[in-house]
Amino acid sequence: MNADKLLDMSPKELDELFHESESGEVPDGIAKGTALIAPGSPCGFGLSKLVRFLAWQGKTFDSAKGVLINRILPFGVNAVVAKVYKDASWMDKKDCIALDYSKTSLLAKFVRDEIRLVDKNFYLGKVYVGSLPVIHFCLEFSPKEATAS
Repeated sequence: MNADKLLDMSPKELDELFHESESGEVPDGIAKGTALIAPGSPCGFGLSKLVRFLAWQGKTFDSAKGVLINRILPFGVNAVVAKVYKDASWMDKKDCIALDYSKTSLLAKFVRDEIRLVDKNFYLGKVYVGSLPVIHFCLEFSPKEATAS
C-alpha cells in the first residue's frame, strides 16, 4: 500500500478501507504524510504533492508521551501538537488511534484526526473539524521508524 494507490480510490472506498482496518498500535517516530486531496480524480496526485510541499509534510509521534507534532510549511517546521490515544472512531465506533488537538492547540482546537493501520508501517487517516469529516490522509513510516509501543 502507498499514497498513490490511495489517491486512485474514491472517498467512499477510502472510508470502506478505514472501516475494514484495525487500529494497530500507537506508532512512534517520524511519518511522511500525504493529504489525500480530491482522491479518485485526475488532479488528486498533483494537489496532494503541492500540499506536501507548501503546507504539511507529516507527523512525528512520541508514543511514550502520547503526543505528536506536525511538520508544516516548506521547511518542515515542527508545530501543532496533539494528544495521541486509542478511542472509538467517530465514523463507526470501532477502535482507532485518535489525534486530539482540543487541549493542545489554539489553531487546531476543533480538529480531531483518526488513524488506522492499513498495511505494515502505513496508516490511513480521517480529519474531522468539529464533528464534520473533511479529508483523508495517510502516514508512512520507514521500517525502522515504525516501532510501536
